[in-house]
Formats: sequence, C-alpha cells, structure tokens
Amino acid sequence: MAAAAVRASKTGPGAFDIRSRAWYTKRKNRKEVLFMRIAVTYENGMVFQHFGHTEAFKIYEISEGKVVSAQVVSSGGSGHGALAGVLRALDVQALICGGIGGGARMALAEQGIVVYGGVVGSADAAVAAFLGGGLNYDPNARCSHHDHHGEGHSCGDHHHSCGSHCGH
Repeated sequence: MAAAAVRASKTGPGAFDIRSRAWYTKRKNRKEVLFMRIAVTYENGMVFQHFGHTEAFKIYEISEGKVVSAQVVSSGGSGHGALAGVLRALDVQALICGGIGGGARMALAEQGIVVYGGVVGSADAAVAAFLGGGLNYDPNARCSHHDHHGEGHSCGDHHHSCGSHCGH
C-alpha cells in the first residue's frame, strides 16, 4: 500500500519558514536576506527517480522565496552515501528527489540536509511548488530496489516501472 503524499506548507509539520533549519540568513548589502540552496536529482528536465544513481543535480539558489539562479551539476560519479558529501560541499540545505534509501537518508540528515522524497515530474515545477507551499512529497519514500532485482530488471534501468519501490 502506497503512503499518502504530503504537501509541503509554510506552516505545520515539515514547514519551511524563517525558523526552519533549511533556511539561513545571508548578509547582503548590509541587510540580512533569506537564502536557500535546493538540489533536485535531475535527468532531462525531470526529477530523477533513484537518488543513489543520479548523474546530475539541478541546484537552485533561492533568495527571498524566489529562484535567483539554477544550474545543472554532475554528481561526480559518486553513489549513495557519498552523494551527501557532494551536496554538503555545494552548500545545499534541501533535496527534492524520487526514491531514496534509508542509508542515504541518514547520511543526508547527518549533513543537515532536509529530504523531500517521492516527488515525480518536472524539476522546475517541483521547486516552484515547494516555494509556493504545495509540493506533493512522501516523507516515507524509500527505494527498496535491492529486494526485487530478481524480477528481471534493476532500478538503474529507466525503461521499467518500479512502482512504489523507487518511484520510477
């Protein structure tokens, strides 16, 4: 049974607001502004559905609640747990992704990165929804692909459907 999706909101559980760990202030021209860097697992404009196998992230810089820049960066061939270090080095505070395993989730939490998993669709639309308080995500999204490879496929194969396992 699939877990119910949750909407990110500006108030309530999982809220992102000025008190959230994901936002921080940055001094700019003698005034403090809200600033955040969001990473999205990325492939061909879409949220890539397997965190540990992503080859790229789209990094969005947010200031005062608006996207001020975005760029696609390589994951550097790192996998699973090492990706948390890549994102920390990029000064990311939040990650939007599809499926993600428990180990990667823990590694990201240790780096102070907030995870919004189980997201599908356009990367740009996901970030816009996040900023607007309407991102549909699954706080319990997991990638349990290791349990079903015997079915004749792997989650690294983009031409199949893993259903709720990876979000493919």
